[in-house]
Amino acid sequence: MELSIKTTTFAGDDQSWLGSEHGTQATETIVLDTSLFTSGTHYPNGFFISGIPLGMVTSGGKYGPYDNAATDGRQTLVGFLFASVPAPTVNTLDPAAAMLTHGKVRESRLPVAVDSAGKTDVAGSIRFV
Repeated sequence: MELSIKTTTFAGDDQSWLGSEHGTQATETIVLDTSLFTSGTHYPNGFFISGIPLGMVTSGGKYGPYDNAATDGRQTLVGFLFASVPAPTVNTLDPAAAMLTHGKVRESRLPVAVDSAGKTDVAGSIRFV
C-alpha cells in the first residue's frame, strides 16, 4: 500500500474556446490514440490541450487529432476534446477523455485551427462563433 504524498502540477485548463455552456453537460466518453498526437503541438506540458479538434479512427474506434488529409477516419471532424487530459509517458497507453459534440466554439481560441472541410463535417451540431 502506497501512503506517501504525491504532488501533481497542473497549469490549468483553458476552456476559453467554448462559446457557451450548451453541450457541456452531454459530452461523450472516448479513448484517445496517443500515438497519433504530437507532443509539442497537442500535449506540450504533459496534458492533452482542451479544444483539440478530433476525428475517429475507423479501425478500433479510438480518437486522434482531426486531419483533413488523413485516410484513417480522422479526416472527418466529429468533436473537440472537452477538458485537458494527462498524457501518458508511454506512447502505447491511451487515456479516456470527454468530447464535446454539439454547442458553440470560439474559433479564434481553439489551440488548433479547423479548416472549412472540418466545419462542414460538424455543421448542424457545432456552431463556430
